[in-house]
Amino acid sequence: MRYGGNTPCIEVRCGQRLIILDGGTGLRCLGQSLMAAGGPVEADFFLSHLHWDHIQGIPFFTPAFVPGNRFRIYGERKGDRGLQAVLEGQMTDPNFPVPLSIMRSDLSFHEIEPWIGVELGDGVTVRTAPMNHPNGCLGLRVEYGGRSLVYTTDTEHDPAGGPPDPNVVSLAQDADALIYDAMYTEAQYRGGRVGWGHSTFSEALRVARAANVGTLYFFHHDPVHDDAFLDEQLAWAEAETRDEPLEVRMAAEGPLFEV
Repeated sequence: MRYGGNTPCIEVRCGQRLIILDGGTGLRCLGQSLMAAGGPVEADFFLSHLHWDHIQGIPFFTPAFVPGNRFRIYGERKGDRGLQAVLEGQMTDPNFPVPLSIMRSDLSFHEIEPWIGVELGDGVTVRTAPMNHPNGCLGLRVEYGGRSLVYTTDTEHDPAGGPPDPNVVSLAQDADALIYDAMYTEAQYRGGRVGWGHSTFSEALRVARAANVGTLYFFHHDPVHDDAFLDEQLAWAEAETRDEPLEVRMAAEGPLFEV
C-alpha cells in the first residue's frame, strides 16, 4: 500500500518543538522513529476527538514508557469522564494487560474547548474550532513563523448542498495547508452514508477554495479505497484545479512536507 493503512497520526515540527495531532495506530510507527533518533522526547499531543481510531496508538507509543520523556496531552472532556479517564479506560482489563499508569514518562492532561488558542511557547499557537461529527470533534490550526497548518479530520458537510461549513472555513482561512476529511466520493456519501460524520473529495475542494488555502491534503481514507482508487481521485482533483493556484495532494504515510 503506497498510501498506508494506519489510522490518523500527524507529526508536526515547529522549530525544535514537536506537536502530534491525534494518536491513531500510526502513533506506534512514530514512536519507533523517535526511539531510533535517540535522546529524550518531549511533545504536545492534540487529540481531535476520542473515537478509537484516533487514540488506539497511545498504548503502543514506546516513548511514553521511558522515564525522562515528557508529553502534554490536550483534548476535550466528554460528559462525566475527563480526558485522562477516557485514555485510562482503553488500557483496562480485559482490553489491555497493563494500565496507563505504568507509563513512566511525565504525562500531563489538559482539557480544551472549541474556539480557544493554546500558546505553547517558542512562537507556536494551536487554535481550535468545532467540527460536525458524532460525539464532537475539534479542528486544529497550528501557527508558527507566519505559516499555518489546519487539521480538520472527521467532519461532515451540509448534505443539502449549502455553503461550506463556516466553522471549517473560518479555521482554515488563508492557511498554507489544509488536511481535510475526504473519506467518500459524492456518490458513496449519497449512497447511505449521510450522517456518518465524514465528508467528500468534492467538498474538500469547496472548502479549500472558500478558505483560500494554499495546499489541500485529502485525508482519512476509507479502508476500502485502494491505491488505484485514490490515484483516480487525485487525478480528478488535479484536473479540477489545473487553472487555479490551489495545490492538491493525497495524504500518505511517511512523506515529509514543508508548509
